[in-house]
Amino acid sequence: MKYMLLFAVIVVAGCDQVRSTTDQVGGWFSSDPKPVETVVEEGGVVDEVEAAETEVVEAVQTSEAQTLETWEGAKQTVAGLGDPTRGGIWMETPLVRVERTGRVVVRKTGAAATVTLIPIPGDAGAGSHLSLEAMRKLLAPLEQLVELDVYSS
Repeated sequence: MKYMLLFAVIVVAGCDQVRSTTDQVGGWFSSDPKPVETVVEEGGVVDEVEAAETEVVEAVQTSEAQTLETWEGAKQTVAGLGDPTRGGIWMETPLVRVERTGRVVVRKTGAAATVTLIPIPGDAGAGSHLSLEAMRKLLAPLEQLVELDVYSS
């Protein structure tokens, strides 16, 4: 009796229909091993584990760049109205390399606002763009350029 039960279990386990069902449920008895994805670099072939490690290192470097990019004191820029259809309180500026939060102060009036600083290409002396909401918070005229002091936070 024990041998018949053992034989029945072996026959059922070998059945393709049962095997395909267990593959869908838990991935057991898979007849097709999943291939390891590879990434080709200049030095040769790297498996997905090393590629994931590279992504982690890049993320750490980006966070370090955000930490190192803070500055003391103010940087000056001239800003005009940016895209009025884009919501939020932001300033596109070449003063930053990564998106971060900062504070802008109008040099003439002293009005201040906390904004998201968004990097754009250009020299540090190039102009910036303020969102419509940021211009309103700063009580700045929409049709004129505004001299700003920018503080990193």
